Amino acid sequence: MLKFSVPGNIGPIMLRDFLRKHIKLSLTVWRKVKREGTIEVNGMQAFPGSLVSSGDTIHLNWRQECNIQPISLPLSILYEDDSLLIINKPTGILVHPACGHSEPTIANGIIQYYRSKNCQHGFHPVHRLDRNTSGLLLIAKTAHVQHLLSRGQNLQITRRYLAIVTGVPFPAEGKINLPIGRRPGSIIERTVCQEGKEALTFYRTVRSFQNAGLLEMELQTGRTHQIRVHLSHLQHPLLGDDLYGGSSVFINRPALHSCRLELIHPIRQEAMCFSIPLPADMQNVLDALESQTGDDN
Repeated sequence: MLKFSVPGNIGPIMLRDFLRKHIKLSLTVWRKVKREGTIEVNGMQAFPGSLVSSGDTIHLNWRQECNIQPISLPLSILYEDDSLLIINKPTGILVHPACGHSEPTIANGIIQYYRSKNCQHGFHPVHRLDRNTSGLLLIAKTAHVQHLLSRGQNLQITRRYLAIVTGVPFPAEGKINLPIGRRPGSIIERTVCQEGKEALTFYRTVRSFQNAGLLEMELQTGRTHQIRVHLSHLQHPLLGDDLYGGSSVFINRPALHSCRLELIHPIRQEAMCFSIPLPADMQNVLDALESQTGDDN
């Protein structure tokens, strides 16, 4: 169910125009409401062509199916309201069920969490993290909120990551603007290729070691394996990323952590910022690199 109030400076206006122009309701949700749902204005049945005015309350109801099995999982919830859920995702777990994988995922745990609170939300991730990437994960509680965030993602959301890489990039900070596509013959691996989709990554060197560096990364697009592919292409693969040429001497998973999330709340239009420190395995890598550098001196 979605509930909206018509602001004081609007109306009379047709209901469908109000939802399109002022609420930015997605076409997908609007079609579901018209096809299999109900529309009420001030508690009375209404229709797409009904007029609404300031002060009116609109309720949209439709059947929301979710075929994700609820499974109890420990969740580290950092923030929650009626629209959003932000969790600290651990490494080693998929965000969403995938073909060929039967183990529980973040999606299963979220659905169980909703059911335990008698909520009927589906699973609407705004972005995804690879199985072995840790850190902040943003989840919308409704398809409408997911649409609001996704449609203007470059303007509304800033995602920053910490990455430990082989060697130290030169220059120390810069922009990687290289298209990414699927590597021929592989269903998993991606590569930089001319026919790929636009992919834009910014990086900044935070700390330098003798044979490694700690980088802060900012994504402007969300291609599969984007940071991993871009860094590997520059000959600075993530430590632990054996798929893209990284050494597993210090860590046995790609050393990548979603550390900071900035967004404009899609409903309240307030600026929000969340940050979390490195997990223990990546901090141990930095300690080892620091010790190694000190020994060499």
